[in-house]
Amino acid sequence: MKSEVYFGDEHLKETYLKLQNSKTEEKALFRWISKAIGDLEQNAFCGTQVPKRLIPKIYVDKYKVDNLWKYDLPNGWRLLYSIAREEIVILSIILEWFNHKEYERRFRY
Repeated sequence: MKSEVYFGDEHLKETYLKLQNSKTEEKALFRWISKAIGDLEQNAFCGTQVPKRLIPKIYVDKYKVDNLWKYDLPNGWRLLYSIAREEIVILSIILEWFNHKEYERRFRY
């Protein structure tokens, strides 16, 4: 199911755009996130749904989400997003991305 992709806040969008003109490793992260955005535009449900009981409180408090999805990026990086409906349009809202170690810390694994 196609969707429109948005960032959870303006700061996150600016951080993503800055990756494009940065060092090699960060430029690769920009390409990976860009591919993820393209995939989410084609299918909002292409990631893996995180069980509701495992959704970190920070996302519920900050973004008022009731669902959370994980998109696996290369090299152990993760992109987290939520899906919302606005009339007949499905929105994918990017909340955060981080490496595997930070992901485990966020979810307390």
